Amino acid sequence: MISHPRFYWGETGNDLTPTLFKIPIPASRNLVPTGYGYVLPDQNGWSRYLHFQAAWAVVLTGILYVLWGLWTGHFRSNLFPAPADRTWRAFTGVISKHIRLKRPDEADAFSYNAVQRAAYLIVIFILFPLVIWTGLALSPSFNSAFPLAVNMLGGRQSARTLHFFVSVFLFLFLVVHLAMVVLAGFMNRMRAMVTGRMITGTLTTGTMTAGTMIAAIDVAPSAAQTEEPA
Repeated sequence: MISHPRFYWGETGNDLTPTLFKIPIPASRNLVPTGYGYVLPDQNGWSRYLHFQAAWAVVLTGILYVLWGLWTGHFRSNLFPAPADRTWRAFTGVISKHIRLKRPDEADAFSYNAVQRAAYLIVIFILFPLVIWTGLALSPSFNSAFPLAVNMLGGRQSARTLHFFVSVFLFLFLVVHLAMVVLAGFMNRMRAMVTGRMITGTLTTGTMTAGTMIAAIDVAPSAAQTEEPA
């Protein structure tokens, strides 16, 4: 992005074509018009290789996660909302609790609520596949082998723009998760994810399933630290 902080829509886009929007930062190439009187050091080569390696890590771990979720029934039992949760009232009820900073009860603290289930389903089955698809569409070899997959996105430049927005949404999803872990009790949540043991008041639960271990980090920010003082 730093090498060309301009985004377009369609098949082609360059320094001489109108932009859809642009990021107001200096570029690492002097031919890119940014309005700044200087350019940043060009790190496009090694950073692109690192980007591709990270993408393969995401693809491989994502495939393993989906296979595990289907094999163990994690998606069906922990992510897909129950019929009672597939209503607007269920969503607004959860959101209102967060707005009013209402402390979740024990059942809510160890399971996904309707909003969390919807968020995970969107990230796993929409955003991650879309970020992989749009990333592949930026490859000239993929474009020549599967032109229809690129044309369905509106062209290579459209794919690059979509790839940017989806990456931003995934980054915000990660930031919110980290903030929730810190606000809900960092040590207790990390212990739950690593050891499967969660301290809640005077009760220590030591038989957490994978779903409840993951749900343990998703307690609302309003939940106070539950770990007993030493």
